[in-house]
This record gives sequence, C-alpha cells and structure tokens, in this order.
Amino acid sequence: MPKLPVCKGKEAIKAFEKNGWSLARYIDDHFILKKQGERFLLSVPDHNPIKKGTLRRLIRDAGLSVDDFIKLLGRSSRRK
Repeated sequence: MPKLPVCKGKEAIKAFEKNGWSLARYIDDHFILKKQGERFLLSVPDHNPIKKGTLRRLIRDAGLSVDDFIKLLGRSSRRK
C-alpha cells in the first residue's frame, strides 16, 4: 500500500477536479465539491496540511484509491 501523501487543501481540490469534481461553494474554510451523478458532496478543509485521517476519508468517499489520488496529484507513488 502506498504511503498517504501530505498535501494542502488546495492541492487536494486540484486532484479531485481532475477526477470530475467541481467547486460548488466555500463555507467557513471548507471547499464543498460536487460531482455529476454523485448523491453526496466532498467537504475539503482549507488546511495546510490536511490531516491524514481526513485525507484518507476524502479519498475513499471520492471512490479513489491512494494510488489513484497520488497520480492525480502528479506525484510518484514510489517510496524512497
């Protein structure tokens, strides 16, 4: 299993947007993302960095694997 990346909220949003999510609104330093065909929203905190548990939940809720998310971030999934 690849290591969960450390990333800012805005970096995570860019990755989710590449997967079809779009910004719906911004409320109390949280970005609310929606996706066509999904019945729920993603609430991404505008934190630097996002806590690992929160990021893991967001990735799972978006229907992605950690590997897929790392690729969307544009980073290598290889451990150093």
